Amino acid sequence: MHSLNVALGARSYPIIIGSRLLGDAQYLLPSIRGRQVCVVTNETVAPLYLARLLDGLPGFDKVDVVELPDGESYKTLNTVNRIFDVLLEKRHNRTTTLIALGGGVVGDMCGFAAACYQRGVDFIQVPTTLLALVDSSVGGKTGVNHPLGKNMIGAFYQPRLVLADTDTLATLPDREFSAGVAEVIKYGLICDAPFFHWLEANMDALLQRDAAILAYAVDRCCRDKAAVVASDERESGRRAILNFGHTFGHAIETVQGYGVWLHGEAVAAGMVLALELSLLCGSINNNLLERLRSLLRKARLPQRPPAEMTVVDFLQAMELDKKVVNGRLRLVVLKSLGEARVADDTPREKVIEALKNCGVR
Repeated sequence: MHSLNVALGARSYPIIIGSRLLGDAQYLLPSIRGRQVCVVTNETVAPLYLARLLDGLPGFDKVDVVELPDGESYKTLNTVNRIFDVLLEKRHNRTTTLIALGGGVVGDMCGFAAACYQRGVDFIQVPTTLLALVDSSVGGKTGVNHPLGKNMIGAFYQPRLVLADTDTLATLPDREFSAGVAEVIKYGLICDAPFFHWLEANMDALLQRDAAILAYAVDRCCRDKAAVVASDERESGRRAILNFGHTFGHAIETVQGYGVWLHGEAVAAGMVLALELSLLCGSINNNLLERLRSLLRKARLPQRPPAEMTVVDFLQAMELDKKVVNGRLRLVVLKSLGEARVADDTPREKVIEALKNCGVR
């Protein structure tokens, strides 16, 4: 077990990473201030890990469970309302703590419910997917999707704790694991060139879920994200680099229908598009684009967007993205390997050219 801190002043919190953490009260109890707890999970994760988590919650006046349907298509206001129903029916007060046990969808909805219930109650992230461990559980972004756009309804709301038990990755399907690897690769591209080199040398071992390799990757990603979030909690500047590939990726998810492509799969194709745009802007060379494609191939991730999507599909979805400011689309491009910048001055024609260069009609 080892830990690091997300330094946000009064809202700072630890990320505890290790194996055999679930069920050990010493990790959860210091972050729970009241006598009431509500665990939010889904129908896939609950049979695997709910009982073990509950073992680590002894002596509370009230411990309730909300079990949600599984999948990105259920990341909606209607689903979040199920959490509110239980909290109200079971008379949870302002001292309650919500615990998100699951992947990014569960974490986003649980955090959003915590931000809203009685104008804000404590919550804890217990991520069970690679994508959630290295990305969505850290940083306080919470929310739900809308048919017109991904994550368009939400709040910045920090957890009290992120408890990352790497043992939960043993039951993660290969496709879900690969989707998480997309976010792992992202950190190397945007802010950690040595880590990108390390991934090129260790991708096979990572995909085989070698314990030491996996633990190192999770820790490195969490440290990279914690540093970026600490410098810009509410994404007014530097934090926006974490969206590398995401504006293109969110367009894929929105047009295809949530859950058709996993989030990490859409981000993988989105990063190729973002790197192609960086190439057109003259900030990188073609060699880096080929290195990214090679890593994505090894990770069994897509290197091209869906064949049926058109330039118009992308532009219409991207123009509804929350990163549009004053009518200008803010895209993240690379200045070099390990250094990203936010560009709100990219000509529309270059975006179209990047899409066409990657096979979009």
